[in-house]
Amino acid sequence: MAEGKTVCVTGATGFIASWIVKMLLERGYTVRGTIRNPEKAKYLMQFPGANERLQLLQADLLTPGSFDSVVQGCDGVFHTASPVIPYDQEDVDPETQLLDPAIKGTVNVLESCAKAKGLKRVVLTSSIGAVAYTPHRVPGAVLDESSWSDIDHNRDNKLWYVLSKTLAEKAAWDLAKQQDLDMVVVNPSGVFGPVLNDSLSMSNELLLNILNGKSKVIPNWVIGQVGVKDVAMAHILAYEHPEAEGRYICSERVAHFSELFSLLAKLYPEYHIEGKQDNGPPRLAPYKLSSEKIKKLGLTFQPMEDVVHETVTCFKDLKLLA
Repeated sequence: MAEGKTVCVTGATGFIASWIVKMLLERGYTVRGTIRNPEKAKYLMQFPGANERLQLLQADLLTPGSFDSVVQGCDGVFHTASPVIPYDQEDVDPETQLLDPAIKGTVNVLESCAKAKGLKRVVLTSSIGAVAYTPHRVPGAVLDESSWSDIDHNRDNKLWYVLSKTLAEKAAWDLAKQQDLDMVVVNPSGVFGPVLNDSLSMSNELLLNILNGKSKVIPNWVIGQVGVKDVAMAHILAYEHPEAEGRYICSERVAHFSELFSLLAKLYPEYHIEGKQDNGPPRLAPYKLSSEKIKKLGLTFQPMEDVVHETVTCFKDLKLLA
């Protein structure tokens, strides 16, 4: 299926993107990965097949035309590159750190894709942040791909990352329609799992901080959860299946954050996990995310218990946990 096909993965050193690169190489694709820092990308060349079929190219999201030559001649493009700001960082300039790179970067990449001859499909990494953040959501509600986050609500509440993903995805759909691009979007929830380098994702840091005792208060959050390998495979299935269209929610479960504490305490009693409930507003009730659409493409979700086990093993291998 992949023989002779060349695809591009933007932001190739990212948590999700590096798994996409690895899996594409395993399936026989030739991969062009875009990077910012060649030194931090060296580990990608250790993947099986990388010496023969992986090219690492520098490109700037905010420079129009920077991706023209990169995507020219590609059968498909996986646009995963997007900024992430730590959830607890307060000194955020939303325009320059999140909104501009996410929106303008997406537009620049898609405009390059529109110029490329022979390009069959673009798979865009969005987020559940573009789906589920609305004041109209009720406890127990089932959200599917028709749901969109509320722009005014997220701007008013300074949910900048959520806002950036929502605006970037909307801009992508507008441009795809204008340019007649065949685009499919994957909307993952909170992504956990082993990393392929020594840099932790924001979601994995949440797990590590529970295990090492830094997180002692259980935040009053409801969080969708999914394994990184499933998210990577969702992208590949969305590319390989001609019938794939529109958006695809990718989430194994949704649960209150206290359940994550409980799961880790159950699986790893040796770390003496203790968390006190946040004494703020009443405990938030979980909503539900429908992942039935991506399942129809053939994705079978890895249980979160297994994802957590692989993640903790990764922490130990990286000497982040004893």
